[in-house]
Amino acid sequence: MSDSTEEQGTPVLEARNVSRYFDGRDQAGRRVKIRAVQDATLRLYPRRIMALVGESGSGKTTLARLLAMFYPTSEGDILLNGRVMKPSRKDKRDYYSDVQLIFQDPFSSLNSLKPIRHILGRVLTIHRKGTKKEAATKTVDLLERVNLIPGGRFVDRYPGELSGGQRQRVAIARALAVEPKVLLADEPTSMLDASIRLDVLNLLSELRTEHDVAILYITHDIASARYVADDVQVMYAGELVEGGPTESVIGTPKHPYTQLLIKSTADPSRFKQAGQRTMSGDADTSEPPDPGHLPSGCRFNPRCPKAMDQCRTEAPPVVQLTRDHWARCWLYDGHVPEQRTTSPSPRRTQG
Repeated sequence: MSDSTEEQGTPVLEARNVSRYFDGRDQAGRRVKIRAVQDATLRLYPRRIMALVGESGSGKTTLARLLAMFYPTSEGDILLNGRVMKPSRKDKRDYYSDVQLIFQDPFSSLNSLKPIRHILGRVLTIHRKGTKKEAATKTVDLLERVNLIPGGRFVDRYPGELSGGQRQRVAIARALAVEPKVLLADEPTSMLDASIRLDVLNLLSELRTEHDVAILYITHDIASARYVADDVQVMYAGELVEGGPTESVIGTPKHPYTQLLIKSTADPSRFKQAGQRTMSGDADTSEPPDPGHLPSGCRFNPRCPKAMDQCRTEAPPVVQLTRDHWARCWLYDGHVPEQRTTSPSPRRTQG
């Protein structure tokens, strides 16, 4: 799975062949191994946004929590600036200063009993980002960096006095307080009104350039991924199935699951051409497989309109379609990668 690393430099955060298994029980009470994430590799680079896209239950949040070191990996490694991280107390303390997770729910992720001044000031104190006296000034500055202006109007408010969008901005400010190198944004707009989702996406786009951070934007909404992300990875049933530059993956989707996501998007006018070009018939409305009882072969084969006999018996290979764009699919077995003669121009996000 190529990322053109020779062009982008060293990744600040990397998941290298990581898997996460949980012990569980099926409906009959039998013990099963739940393969929440299987052999996932991705790389995050400064000043770039990668979108991780997939349906609910695809393993996106589990992968984000592995990257945040909330869960240990069952297999594989997490690397920060090229160094393999170990689950020691010291490694974790240093790691949490560099990698911050923005939670999905701005209503429960903030302490409703404390004012914003306390919420942000406590983070600054724990991570030793200045004295208590300096914390007051830094708190106002953080709020203004996430466009809560003037910051002085918000420091003595409680989360319950803020709108959903304002709470999510405070959550982002809390993550920025430790001056991280990576932001892991887990569905940061899913619980917000449509009218303010765009503001939060634009804020993420501004932060990556203004603060040189790498951002992983986790979403089930492929339209928002196209709007804000430089690169996209598509996840299904715990596996990454397609990845590459956003315009390549969404403009010319190769994996039948990516085509399904585009065809079923809430904004069909934006992606109608791509969906019609790559997939016939109505959008599939069936459910992803039970992670405790995954199908043999390709995990998508029970839902795939293009499934072949081989898809039902053998795990598909990862095929490099171009230097940047890959897919995990038998349809492209034996494909010769296209050669790119010039480097692409940097993609400009809107807003």
